[in-house]
Amino acid sequence: MCNQAVSLIAAELERRGVATVCLMLLREVAQKVQPPRALFVPFAHGYALGAAHDAELQREVIMAALRLLSRDDVPVLEDFAR
Repeated sequence: MCNQAVSLIAAELERRGVATVCLMLLREVAQKVQPPRALFVPFAHGYALGAAHDAELQREVIMAALRLLSRDDVPVLEDFAR
């Protein structure tokens, strides 16, 4: 999960050639801090990967986040859709 400070770190890592993806629980924060690649997930705070013990959902979130690594048109904010 990214907040403003982590988003700034992500941006610096990107400048150094390391691709990053942030999982964002608050769309407003994602729009304000604009990390290079962000996946908005509509889950409760503390559950960026979804419900505990739901391995299938968690795998879907991780795969959606990893797919963002192929995007070069940064910053990009994508919604997680199941």
